[in-house]
Amino acid sequence: MPSKKILLTGASGFVGGHLLSKLNSNEIIILGRKALVGSPYDFFKSELSFDADYTGALREVSCVIHCAARVHVMDDNSANPIEEFRAVNTKGTLNLASQAAKAGVKRFIFISTIKVNGESTTGRKPFNEQECAPEDPYGTSKAEAEQQLLALGQQTGMEIVIIRPPLVYGEGVKANFASLMRLVNKGFPLPFRSINNNKRSLVSVYNLVDLIKVCIEHPNAANQVFLVSDDHDLSTAEMVQLMAKVQGKSNLTLPIPTTLFSLAGKVLGKKQIVDRLIGSLQVDITHTKKTLNWVPPYSVENGFKLSAKIK
Repeated sequence: MPSKKILLTGASGFVGGHLLSKLNSNEIIILGRKALVGSPYDFFKSELSFDADYTGALREVSCVIHCAARVHVMDDNSANPIEEFRAVNTKGTLNLASQAAKAGVKRFIFISTIKVNGESTTGRKPFNEQECAPEDPYGTSKAEAEQQLLALGQQTGMEIVIIRPPLVYGEGVKANFASLMRLVNKGFPLPFRSINNNKRSLVSVYNLVDLIKVCIEHPNAANQVFLVSDDHDLSTAEMVQLMAKVQGKSNLTLPIPTTLFSLAGKVLGKKQIVDRLIGSLQVDITHTKKTLNWVPPYSVENGFKLSAKIK
């Protein structure tokens, strides 16, 4: 009987942690730098690098789910950021995948990023799975990994599955989403009522995990690129309104013109942050839904309710 073992990287991260809690298989192997406290799963300690040896971790593995990455940061002070991202996200990924192919792994699932497509869909159609136009080192490193993985799959026969999520949120999320949820909870008046013409695609970690699980065995997932979202895009004003609703708070927002946000972004050198706030980033998940006969099982409101448990 073929092995059903799954090798998971990034289990200590936000997405990997949620995924681990939903995998039913008893034959999970975790690859990472530090063992998880109290974890019942086999653990293989290793860095993600171009020269690491993963032979011991890949024995009898049928599927690798690769969530680990050097993640995007807003203010990267690295001397050579593109090479640091490539070292982990491109070279490290290809090293793991190459060894997986040699070990007879059937399928390699790569959690990429919508940044492979670009940074914004303001004034244009939503992104689709065929586009590739990264604008920063993180997105570039992931795009290069995608291209090399697909080439490796063609050479070796190992099935490659690529998933590009936009902003992922859920219980335990940090960064801007968590900060905004807390501000809404505290009842501070927020200046976002006029930001109602943009649209942002988000994906709850619950929907993302469900899609990853589908991709473990679905025959149509092989050698495909999938975009994913909650399939319900929101303006910034709608997002804040929903955050208030799920937390039982009044929606205290002020109608500050978006032109003032743009001006402040330029003056304060925070144009990137302001562009995310007032701009659009939408993804078209038609291909994902049709190919896998999949629809997001959690509504965006359900996702926000579960996220409201943020400490």
